[in-house]
Amino acid sequence: MKLPADKVHRLRPFYGGRTICVTGGAGFIGGHLVDTLLSLGASIRVLDDLSNSTLEHLAELIELEPERVRFIRGSVLDDEALAEAMSGASTVFHLGAMCSVQRSVEDPQRSFSVNATGTLRVLQAARKTSSLSGAGVERVVLASSSSLYGDDPSLPRVESQLPRPLSPYAAGKLAAEHLMSVHARCFGMSTISLRLFNVFGPRQTADSPYSGVVASFAKRMLAGESPVIFGDGLQTRDFTFVADAVLAFLLAGFAKVPPRGEVVNVGTGRSVTLLELARAMGQAVGAPHVHPTLQPERPADVKHSLADISRARELIGYEPTYTLEAGLAELIEWCRQSVNSGQSA
Repeated sequence: MKLPADKVHRLRPFYGGRTICVTGGAGFIGGHLVDTLLSLGASIRVLDDLSNSTLEHLAELIELEPERVRFIRGSVLDDEALAEAMSGASTVFHLGAMCSVQRSVEDPQRSFSVNATGTLRVLQAARKTSSLSGAGVERVVLASSSSLYGDDPSLPRVESQLPRPLSPYAAGKLAAEHLMSVHARCFGMSTISLRLFNVFGPRQTADSPYSGVVASFAKRMLAGESPVIFGDGLQTRDFTFVADAVLAFLLAGFAKVPPRGEVVNVGTGRSVTLLELARAMGQAVGAPHVHPTLQPERPADVKHSLADISRARELIGYEPTYTLEAGLAELIEWCRQSVNSGQSA
């Protein structure tokens, strides 16, 4: 996974030598963000309780760069762990969350506590670093979700639309966004929330009932098995390759005009049906004869999704760099390499 050379040239002088805190940094998107920050010359403090991830990839980075990568095992609900992770940090990328709609339906209290109250704890800890040292955290960037648009029929999704969350997960993310905005207005913090649209890519787990659809499709189709679609397959998604999600975080942290609680969509501006996705992946893996199996749709699943990324272009200079096809090719190549090396894809 590589960022465009012109973006790296712009970002390296800013991040080089800085200390950055990444909550959820052992997870899928967080791990890729840590990789990229390390390549840009930053030092990273990772806070993660490993409830949704493992230390496998991060341990390799710590072994290679023990002076620049530090891991703190703890929850975003743990004030002491937060204080340790943010000590000396200038920017916080807050990705620590319970990241599953279905899991939130099964355990709504835990989901809301981690996603909403956890964000409040992160913001309070960030404020405290500034009050103690006078030169603490300068900006907090939140990983939010397109799921909070819910069943609003209007497409593409525009940030000014009234949120209509269908799940405890989406409701928690909406509360987190409001907390980010309130801290900007009440306390003068520089905050911004990124509404991520269906991020996929290498290292995304595929062996869980909560796995993303692309990772799940890839694993089954590479094994010659039929991918499972919950519903009629005509639901649409704006699939965003993980490199573009990472780029959006870096641009949000870098933005010269300090954001003050804004929300921006991070997607591609293109959507496909899940049936189209299955066909594209069948071609990519060399198994066009493998067709999806349809099962009853699940509660709280959003029917359609498509991002308007105009505000992201304007506020942080974001532009997607990967097409769906290019992202799928990179994912499938990684899956094949993982299988050949005996790793779990």
